[in-house]
Parts: sequence; structure tokens; C-alpha cells
Amino acid sequence: MTQLPHEDDSAGTPRELREQVERTRHELAGTVEALAAKADVKARAHDKATEVKEQAAAKAGELKEQAAVKAKEFKAKAADAASRAQDKLPDPVKDKAVQAGEQARAQAARTGRAWEEKAPEPVRAKTAEGARMARNHRTALLAAGGAAVVVWWAYRRRNG
Repeated sequence: MTQLPHEDDSAGTPRELREQVERTRHELAGTVEALAAKADVKARAHDKATEVKEQAAAKAGELKEQAAVKAKEFKAKAADAASRAQDKLPDPVKDKAVQAGEQARAQAARTGRAWEEKAPEPVRAKTAEGARMARNHRTALLAAGGAAVVVWWAYRRRNG
């Protein structure tokens, strides 16, 4: 017969034999627990899913933070570029731009009032909802508009 590593023939007294049996039981219990843990696929899958979920949440938090930092940087760069462009404009051009803006606002207000009077109620409700969403997500809209301007500018610079 093959002897196990912890077996020896010198354990001859009943007390030594009981201790040896107790050690063997303890080792066997640990082995059974380890095998049971490996065999419990559902628990292992749940543990892995929890781990992956926590990792995904952490990564999402990091990405959200990075996006916020990049948005701030982009907003500052866009504001700086707009300021520099405005500083380069001659005063007569600035005055005409202000005048044109005022005229456009007045025309838009007249058109808006006329449209409100003639548009059906469901269309007005949808339009009001869209305007409300635009106000609530103003930063995202400004960032998207700024990105579009930068892309247009880069395209024009490369191909112009």
C-alpha cells in the first residue's frame, strides 16, 4: 500500500493515532471545502460578475471625470479663441454685427409670435419640450457646437 506523507509507522500509541486521525480529518475538511468552492459555478460566476461590475463602475467614474476636465479645457480654449477673434475685429464691423444681431433678434421674435399663432397645439408642445431640453443640456450643446466649429476650422485650414 502507498503511504501518505503524514503517515508513519512510529505512531503506535492510541493518543498519537487519534492526533494523526484528527490532523487527517482537518486536512480532508479543507480539501473538501476547496473542492466545493471550485464546484460552485453559480457562486463563482456571481463573484466574477460583481467584480466586473465594480471595475466597470470605477472605469466609468474615471472616464466621466476625464470628460469633465476635457470639457472645461475645451470651453476655456473656445472662449479664448472667440475673445481673440473679437479683439481683432475693427470697431465698424463690431458695430454692424451688434446692429445685425439686434435686427435678427427682433425678426426672430416677430417670426416666433406669428408661428405660435399658426402652429397646431401638438407641434407647439413638442417645440416647447425641445427648447426645455436644450436649456437643461446647454453645456453639452455648447460643447458639441464648439467641437463642430473646431472640426470645420481644421478642415478648412487643411483643405483651404
